[in-house]
Amino acid sequence: MNFRIFEGVRTTLNGAVLALGLGLALSIAQPATAKPLELRDLAIAGDSLKTRMLFSLDVEAEPKLMLLRSPHRLVIDLPEARFRFDEKALKPRGLITGIKYGPIGEGMSRIVVSAKGPFKIVDFNMLANEEKAGNRMVLDLEAASEQLFDAALAEQATSTGSTTPSLPKNAEEQTTQKAEKRFTVVIDPGHGGIDGGANGLSGTVEKDITLAFSRELRDQLAKVGDLDIILTRDGDQFLRLDERVRFAREKNADLFISIHADTIRLKGISGATVYTVSDRASDAASAALATRENLSDQLAGIKIEDEDHQIADILVDLIRRETHSFSMSFAKTLVGELKQSVTMINNPHRMAGFRVLRAPDVPSVLIELGYLSNESDEKHLLDSEWRSKAAKGIVDAVVQFAGPRIGSRG
Repeated sequence: MNFRIFEGVRTTLNGAVLALGLGLALSIAQPATAKPLELRDLAIAGDSLKTRMLFSLDVEAEPKLMLLRSPHRLVIDLPEARFRFDEKALKPRGLITGIKYGPIGEGMSRIVVSAKGPFKIVDFNMLANEEKAGNRMVLDLEAASEQLFDAALAEQATSTGSTTPSLPKNAEEQTTQKAEKRFTVVIDPGHGGIDGGANGLSGTVEKDITLAFSRELRDQLAKVGDLDIILTRDGDQFLRLDERVRFAREKNADLFISIHADTIRLKGISGATVYTVSDRASDAASAALATRENLSDQLAGIKIEDEDHQIADILVDLIRRETHSFSMSFAKTLVGELKQSVTMINNPHRMAGFRVLRAPDVPSVLIELGYLSNESDEKHLLDSEWRSKAAKGIVDAVVQFAGPRIGSRG
């Protein structure tokens, strides 16, 4: 598995993004006597993985963008402006936790956007309205790792303020550094908190099984060698699906494994299943399972809105071919290893549109350990020895997938 090629692709994509986000240190040219521009109709759409901000302006402007940390923030400097925002539009949404704005003197104004964590500027556009007067300023932000954010800050510190975007001078060096970093596995115990997931025949709760198994898997992986292993949750807390994806990207994960144990109407069906993401499900049962898992946010009382179809389209488009091929490769290896230690369902590698697997640059799989609706599977899932055997199969698959990126097993 040539991870250097994949990391090079990922770094190149991120490098282009940095150029868009940080090479745009645009000069502000406006006569001192010019009429203040007016900003209105702020709109925010998206989730914790990707968020779009749209500002309406009465005239064209040349903003200057700057990143700050502690907390992670985006600063937008503009010529003197009047802000006509509806207070409801300032409500936290997606990646954004708050927006402040106002004059900063000397004929200038500033907008400060606070984020949940590290991010990158995917795109920036100043567009003229076609059917009415005025312009639109559009910013697309996407969750990123701390390393990428730090690299962006470093590039920003050496910026010349050129209006022409350019790749960071140390892009090749960053590629080498990323390729040499420790292999990172993010394990995602499904459900949690108010979202208990499925219930077994004897009252077993899915969120408890997934956490117990994830801890076992973490402990076994810790014995492998040069690995960083991180759980999305190590307690009974609720996480939105997009927050799980954002977490994996913030940790610069090389592999994301989501752990589940579902129920099904046909109680005779048993065995483990490995899923990879696809817009077209491999079968009706996989489609139904993905639908149930994707509704976990709604079951926890969080309203899911898809008011901006363009954002959804962008998320789908971001599933790069390279990431998908790596996910498929790991799934194939994983099925081969698990078959040696646990019972698996017929056609154990299946595909469906799981939202939690949609990280654009992190190979991802979802493992259904078994069905809590099946008496035999439920007993296995409650058995620590069975969980240990199943975890060993996953560990062996990770070792093969990571190859030379990790040390010898201890």
